[in-house]
Amino acid sequence: MNVYTGTHAYYFGIDLYARTMYIRILDHTGTTVLHKNYPCSPEAFLQAIAPYTGDMVVTTECVFCWYWLADLCEQHNISFVLGHALYMKLIHGTKSKNDRSDSLKIARLLRGGNYPLAYVYPAGMRATRDLMRRRNYFVRKRAQLVAHIQNTTSQYNLHALGKLARPHHRRDRDIAAHFPDPVVQLMIQANLDTIDHYDPLIKELDKHILSLAKQHDPTSLHLLRSVPGIGPVLGLTMLYEIHDMNRFTSRQDFCSYARLVKGQKQSAGKNYGTTGARIGNAHLKWAFSEATLLYLRGNKHAERYYNRLINKHGKGKALSIIAKRLGTAVYYMLKRREPFNEHTFLNRNQQEFHE
Repeated sequence: MNVYTGTHAYYFGIDLYARTMYIRILDHTGTTVLHKNYPCSPEAFLQAIAPYTGDMVVTTECVFCWYWLADLCEQHNISFVLGHALYMKLIHGTKSKNDRSDSLKIARLLRGGNYPLAYVYPAGMRATRDLMRRRNYFVRKRAQLVAHIQNTTSQYNLHALGKLARPHHRRDRDIAAHFPDPVVQLMIQANLDTIDHYDPLIKELDKHILSLAKQHDPTSLHLLRSVPGIGPVLGLTMLYEIHDMNRFTSRQDFCSYARLVKGQKQSAGKNYGTTGARIGNAHLKWAFSEATLLYLRGNKHAERYYNRLINKHGKGKALSIIAKRLGTAVYYMLKRREPFNEHTFLNRNQQEFHE
């Protein structure tokens, strides 16, 4: 966990919402100089901070509406830091909780050097990252529709329809007529029409995101694509979720951010299991999980090592170990600007792979 340790003349703690923001300002001695609720607008924010220009820092929790505030501070050369919501236990662990007290706790954490930081994603690639996330959301919704059609055949004890995921699987087939009930036919046809609407939309988004990636960072995308199993979608997901590998000080930090390792709970020399499963980037966790399965597919040497890990740790742990090794490889690839090297990746277990 990274914390903010900078010192300033004024500390602005903001409890931010979609319509309102409660601003609490502390000076360097910890004295409150302003505590007031404002409407959520750039004009109101600039008016509130006008008497305290100079050496100051502004912060809020990492909630969905922080983009405009971070961009506004950047435009006016105001120091801005983003708080990691899941680490800020002081706010959620007290007896009473309201906007007024939350803004004070945020400002006190910031002033005291215990403010947990989240990454302020730069505006230049932020919109494309959000577009990529939305594209993946559409793909998941489309997959749910396909699965629902297949599950409905089981509900009515009908013969399996076979593959439906690709357009050519559904072409020249009256899939709805497979179900005798006309109401069920209507439901299935609604699913099919929605799937047919998703297909060209997702394809168009893929083309647009790929063209943007070639403008933003084509070298990193090429390096990611050099890993067997990382195709266009996984490569774009990793590219926009990582953004800049130099923001991670070590491979352990990156693997933790990608949810490839779990936190340990220890006290008095005793282990009490793991913690922090929700802390990190869920999109990177998904991408590396998929990349692991695709890397193993058709790779005899990797499958041999994978089977040995299964015998020792079980299937789930074996996949986690390989996913972490892939994460470590990606870290060093992007740090050193070198493509994936199969020999280097398998070097630690070379005897197991080739015996």
